[in-house]
Amino acid sequence: MKHEETADLPYLRKVVGASMAGTVVEWYEFFLYGTAATLVFGQLFFPKTGNELDGIIAAFATYAVGFIARPLGGIVFGHIGDKIGRKSLLQFSLVLIGASTFLMGCLPSFATIGYWAPALLVLLRFIQGFALGGEWGGAILLVTEHSPNRSRGFWGSFPQAAVPLGNLLATIVLLTLSATLTEEAFLSWGWRVGFWLSVVIVVIGYYIRTQISDSPIFKAAKERLETQAEAGYGLVEVFRRYPRSVFTAMGLRFGENILYYMVVTFSITYLAHAGIDTTRILTLLFLGHILHALAIPIVGRASDRFGRRPIYVAGAALTMGWPFLAFPMLGSGDTILILGAIMLGLVVHAMMYAAQPALMTEMFPTRVRYSGVSLGYQVTAIVAGSWAPLIGTALLREYENWVPIAIYILIAGAVSLVAAMLLRETKGVSLVEIDREDLRRLGTEQAQPV
Repeated sequence: MKHEETADLPYLRKVVGASMAGTVVEWYEFFLYGTAATLVFGQLFFPKTGNELDGIIAAFATYAVGFIARPLGGIVFGHIGDKIGRKSLLQFSLVLIGASTFLMGCLPSFATIGYWAPALLVLLRFIQGFALGGEWGGAILLVTEHSPNRSRGFWGSFPQAAVPLGNLLATIVLLTLSATLTEEAFLSWGWRVGFWLSVVIVVIGYYIRTQISDSPIFKAAKERLETQAEAGYGLVEVFRRYPRSVFTAMGLRFGENILYYMVVTFSITYLAHAGIDTTRILTLLFLGHILHALAIPIVGRASDRFGRRPIYVAGAALTMGWPFLAFPMLGSGDTILILGAIMLGLVVHAMMYAAQPALMTEMFPTRVRYSGVSLGYQVTAIVAGSWAPLIGTALLREYENWVPIAIYILIAGAVSLVAAMLLRETKGVSLVEIDREDLRRLGTEQAQPV
């Protein structure tokens, strides 16, 4: 296929923009919940116990529901997406997550409707997580399947950069509201504005995504699926044919996912517990998100030059050491040291996160790729990022010390380090060749050449 060797750069940039636009919207809404879980939900949607950390722990439990729903969304969207396409499902996921987020902003508090408040919050969080579970795989495949072999790491990193941009947008909104409103007004109605704003950005993201189409390599794979019964797709097929790739992707994701949520979500709790005011915390995270968004494409470019494996190995190894340096910095109370700890964590995270779209794309043939990348990325979130803030908060409550939390992050980094050491280097590989090899394994290449 010609597009594998040369690319229509103007159209590729358009695809990247469409992917990023929707991803910014969806992660804005997902992370808005994470920040609100610490600042608002623990106080408004759960009964008072006399310990402020109890409400936060309860809020983080509902936060985890979104992660539990993500693999289900990944399975459903991946299975259907491998058959009918990436674009249409991405548009549907955008509408679904927008509606659930807007309704969160309309929920009455525990004082008004009692236990219906957390129950409805859990339901909407589940819908939000389900939609997001299908978003990531489709968004990154739109880009990586259009990208040239030699620069797939760079172009594929841009949807990843949209994640901190979405988080940045959520932080800006909450920072503005918390800085301009009294604490009473912010808790009463101000926090809801950020959720209601999702309607505006969903409309913008949806429109941009109507301007692009599925990749030529996917269209070719879709034609084969329609004519060859042997070329299956979906969850069962990816586990049957490519189990090593699925489990390797899960291992790579484990430490990276935990590190990220400890830096951007649990750090809010840790710093607030240490007496740092909300506006200061959000300002430091705002600066950290900017650095993160800039670092991801740089690392993506480096993965095209030096390879996916060595950079990932370095990132996983540094994850293991980060908490032992970072927590004393976070606990110092010094603004520069706190900012340094956050930025260091996000740069280390970028070393693993940036190359994931290219890396996971290169692990699977086109006919099962949506299912494969969604499983590798989303299933891990159940035992990784979903529980990380809750585990961190529980350890803090139990020990009032950062060392157990640091050990938890060290173990998570070790899991990803082992997976990265076992990784096969895929820099520059042709997606066409991956599909050809897949067909050879199926014994169907003679009947239907790529």
